[in-house]
Amino acid sequence: MTDRLSNADLRRLFLERHALADAPTGPLTRDGLDALIERLGFVQVDTISTLEQAHHHILFTRATGYRKPQLKHLLEQRRSLFEHWTHDASIIPTRFYPYWKPRFRRAAERLDANRYWSERFNGRRDAVLDEMRRRVAEAGPIGSRDVTPADTEARGAWWGWTPSKAALEYLWRTGEFAVAARRGFAKLYDQSQRVIPAEHHDPEPDPAVAVDWACRAAIDRLGVATAGEIAAFLASVTPVQAQAWCAAAGPETLRRIEIEHADGGVREVWARPDVLDVLRAAPEAPARLRFLSPFDPMIRERDRTQRYFGFDYRFEAFVPAPRRVWGYYVLPMLERDRLVGRIELKAHRDRGELEVRGFWLEPGVRPARARMARVEAELERWRVFTETSRVTWGTIRPTGQ
Repeated sequence: MTDRLSNADLRRLFLERHALADAPTGPLTRDGLDALIERLGFVQVDTISTLEQAHHHILFTRATGYRKPQLKHLLEQRRSLFEHWTHDASIIPTRFYPYWKPRFRRAAERLDANRYWSERFNGRRDAVLDEMRRRVAEAGPIGSRDVTPADTEARGAWWGWTPSKAALEYLWRTGEFAVAARRGFAKLYDQSQRVIPAEHHDPEPDPAVAVDWACRAAIDRLGVATAGEIAAFLASVTPVQAQAWCAAAGPETLRRIEIEHADGGVREVWARPDVLDVLRAAPEAPARLRFLSPFDPMIRERDRTQRYFGFDYRFEAFVPAPRRVWGYYVLPMLERDRLVGRIELKAHRDRGELEVRGFWLEPGVRPARARMARVEAELERWRVFTETSRVTWGTIRPTGQ
């Protein structure tokens, strides 16, 4: 008989796997931050700072003792983290670096075959690549602003990409360069061997080893998943590869289990072999309320969020304003193990104001005094983190229509 996780058990397991079942209070050391990011597998990077940039938001949600300089130190001094791609631009534990080498090779093959990338080089691909290699070798870390030359190259730019900028990005995506630091939010590139510590420059792993590692990394951090979700976690294996890995895995690696969705439907999925032990050890989610980043790994797969939590979430920042249902930068609100509503926030740092632009509770969720006190407490935590002096409530729309 196949074991089944109730929807309540599924939510508890999923929150524990995403480091959201622990109380987020207390100090956070650099070692603790390293451990948190390894536990998650990666943290997505995004430039939108309506409230806070995604990587800082994701980490602060899990550890209110988090401070931005800690992450900068790990990236630029300790070098225990590096920046590259998972499903999107991300911060990744450096000890994973050897498993990114197949991705570098595939990126080179893909970009070399892409005519849009050829156009970005303005017909001078090899010469521009060699020039960027030479400049970085001689001068050390440089950014795209350092290499944007006169108008002659700018006129050949492809959507604002000069050949020099394209070369820096190409050499980063293919692994020859690494992000050494950031100037503001602009990347500074250097030779990978000068950024990534020597102990992580192992040869490219055997393809089967790389697939096995990526799939294990995914199921360990998800707890339960379909083959497609395993493939999507790091986006370094194909769904076909993940499906073959699942089919070939022995009972010491995977097992089948049924999970109950929020609507009562049941689905059979893959699970860690110790999933029931993990569930028994998982704490109940704390009573506090948290505002989740639109890029939080827990809600990254929107369809899964609806299946597991009965919460229909779509990020509308890139939706034309007249077609938005909720707003530009609306955050799901997590209370205990349920997504109970949404809030639209904007940090006006120039005038020291954290503005609540919209607030909605899910159907059947009441604005009880205790719940609203948790909302106010979370707003105060964000006011301090965004270094604003007051929280203001704008014209709050009663519905999302």
